[in-house]
Amino acid sequence: MTITFEDFEKVDVRVGRVIEVEDFPKARNPAFKLKIDFGPEIEVKTSSVQAVGAHTKEELEGMLVCCVVNFPPKKVADFVSEVLTLGFKNTQGIGWVLITPAKGSVDLGSKLS
Repeated sequence: MTITFEDFEKVDVRVGRVIEVEDFPKARNPAFKLKIDFGPEIEVKTSSVQAVGAHTKEELEGMLVCCVVNFPPKKVADFVSEVLTLGFKNTQGIGWVLITPAKGSVDLGSKLS
């Protein structure tokens, strides 16, 4: 299936910095709860990510991540995930490898284009 450029423009992907990571034992699949700072325009949002096995809590803390910020919030167990943190399936089949800018010189909240 192909999409138009206008379709692509509807997806708002922004970069944020993980400021807090917690275990999420109530999730159906192994996951972390994240708080992500997207800067003054979007501010801090929450996300549930199945990155256990691909990332450690210590590695995620302070990491820049790419997220879709214009999906509706989704309830995961007793937690509301406000943004979709993007990643690729780990080759070991455990968790998702999160997308991060190759260089850290981007402003929080920068939009993918």
